[in-house]
Amino acid sequence: MTHNVTFSELRNNARKYFDAVERGESLEVYRNGKPIAIVSPVSNKSLARWKISQPRRVRGASLSAAIVRERAE
Repeated sequence: MTHNVTFSELRNNARKYFDAVERGESLEVYRNGKPIAIVSPVSNKSLARWKISQPRRVRGASLSAAIVRERAE
């Protein structure tokens, strides 16, 4: 189910509307009578991809090792 909601209504009742999104409903947000956004639940596939993403590796010295060295000096 999709709810039509004004921006002001969403701002003033955010918890109510985000609870609806969490239950699987979508929102069409309007400002000045024109649609500006669609808020929809995140799919389980998107959540799974987020959970298995690999940490980024950065070349160079470890930040924590650099801090320990700095403190020792």
